[in-house]
Amino acid sequence: MNSSGFPDSEFEARCERAQIAMRSAKLDALFFTSEAEMLYFTGFRTAFWLSPTRPWFLVVPVTGKPIAVIPAIGADLMAGTWIDDIRSWSSPHENDDGISLLASVLENYSNIGMLKGRESALRMPLADYEFLLGRLSGATFHNASSLVQSLRVVKSAAEIEKTAKICQIASASFAKASQLFHVGLPLDQVFKNFKIELLQNGAEEVPYLVGGLGSGGYRDVISPPDKTPIQSGDILMLDTGAMLEGYYCDFDRNFAFGCASDEAMRTYEILYRATDAAIKAARPGIQCCELWAIMQDIISQKGGDVGRFGHGLGIQLTEFPSLVSFDQTVLQAGMVITIEPSMGMSDGRMMVHEENIVITEGKAVLLSERASSELPVL
Repeated sequence: MNSSGFPDSEFEARCERAQIAMRSAKLDALFFTSEAEMLYFTGFRTAFWLSPTRPWFLVVPVTGKPIAVIPAIGADLMAGTWIDDIRSWSSPHENDDGISLLASVLENYSNIGMLKGRESALRMPLADYEFLLGRLSGATFHNASSLVQSLRVVKSAAEIEKTAKICQIASASFAKASQLFHVGLPLDQVFKNFKIELLQNGAEEVPYLVGGLGSGGYRDVISPPDKTPIQSGDILMLDTGAMLEGYYCDFDRNFAFGCASDEAMRTYEILYRATDAAIKAARPGIQCCELWAIMQDIISQKGGDVGRFGHGLGIQLTEFPSLVSFDQTVLQAGMVITIEPSMGMSDGRMMVHEENIVITEGKAVLLSERASSELPVL
């Protein structure tokens, strides 16, 4: 059991599934530069990804274990995973930050898959990537985004268990709202109080916490908190991406203070109904766009600032797929998704409502504790 909290068999199974898919796609190897894929295939977990100085590489061949090509500073940690082949260099380097070492690994393969599609990023210097393409002129780099997404989208029982635990921790923290938040409390202190509560309840980290505050509603959901105090008639929304052993929860809660306007109560009720309808409909075989349409029909609004009504969830705060009009991804048992309808209100205000669920062969199962059916007034 390494720092990821999973036995080696978890990663062996992931690698085997990937290699079966690679053989079908006629790929000799998969090449990754990003944190999520490194974590998914190896269990290598570190906060060092916050530093942009050093690149990190992983190669998953069509047979055998993955090969890590990483800075020497991470070699000891990687040695604690199930990976045996660890090739490292002293980084940062003046003129060759691991690129020759990486090329020496990849030159053994002709058809190499890498992430090129939506929700992907190349986490290495572009000049080094261009050098790599020139060095490996005989190889073809294919877009493997769909292949990798198909692997990661269905969670194992162990992954679902981790997500359920962090959702339970966040639900217990939200249940303390009346003790944590009150009229007169500055918004930045609201955030601090809630982060402390999450950590005390067992969250490992709180990498993501956003929200909104305003009279009768809020105008955006991503701004950092300021010192604006809560006033009677305000609506507070907090949306947390707390983490436990590399897995996120992602859901929000809305609270009114002192009183709630008729519009706020009505908007909350519509969003609650839309969420309920989506949860009931979320079963294997339904498409993401169909789930989006179910919520859209209840909300009866066009457009909107949020852009989608939910998404995948796991080792990233937001993952493939999206609950949006054009995503035809078919739900499968084992997928963990968020249900997140939103509505515009008068005077440019808005409201968002979110839950986390896992798709099963029968009814979807809530991972977050269901929000109150009426807007809570503190």
